[in-house]
Amino acid sequence: MLRLDHLTVIAPDLAEGVAHVRACLDLDVPFGQRHAYMGTHNHLLQLGDGIYLEIVALDPDGVWPGRPRWFGVDDGRRVRADWDAGRRLRGWVARADPIDAVLRGREGIFGRKVSLPWEDPSFDFAIPDDGSLPWGGAAPSLIDRRGKPRSMATIADLGARLLSFTLEHPDAAEVQALYQALGIDRPPSVRAGGALRYRALIETPAGPRKLA
Repeated sequence: MLRLDHLTVIAPDLAEGVAHVRACLDLDVPFGQRHAYMGTHNHLLQLGDGIYLEIVALDPDGVWPGRPRWFGVDDGRRVRADWDAGRRLRGWVARADPIDAVLRGREGIFGRKVSLPWEDPSFDFAIPDDGSLPWGGAAPSLIDRRGKPRSMATIADLGARLLSFTLEHPDAAEVQALYQALGIDRPPSVRAGGALRYRALIETPAGPRKLA
């Protein structure tokens, strides 16, 4: 079974991403980590029930990983265009244990399995060959943590809790059919809309806040 692992705000610049989340949630999300193996970095925030928010961006001081990076961050023009159009909560990641069974026959949607970090892999991530978001971002990225739960000890808990997660999409029925075929636990609810757009309702110490 697939299950919701985390939400992703994909930013042109990490500081812009943090500022956006601060404006939406009134929370200062702390730095998470540098992905030396992928040339990206992030800030992380717990959302309850083992789910978290990731603000991720290309690391300008990072090293080229020898292949397109994840989350489409190499396509700076696309990231900026989505950002300027208000599509900032841009995707999500589903945990797949094991990942191979989910990918079989679906590589055209999710990409191929990449074992990371390169030298001593501890997890697997599915990335399309061009680094783009799966199905334009309507499908989740897939992670296989090899049977080990993601430690929440290194992720800040500022009292934020995910209340709801929705996706607007022009082909809502097709997206919903994919989610059902995959048997995803806690996917976003899907409704018809003119363009792909995610929204999350998050309880914070100051009350419910919307993130998009």
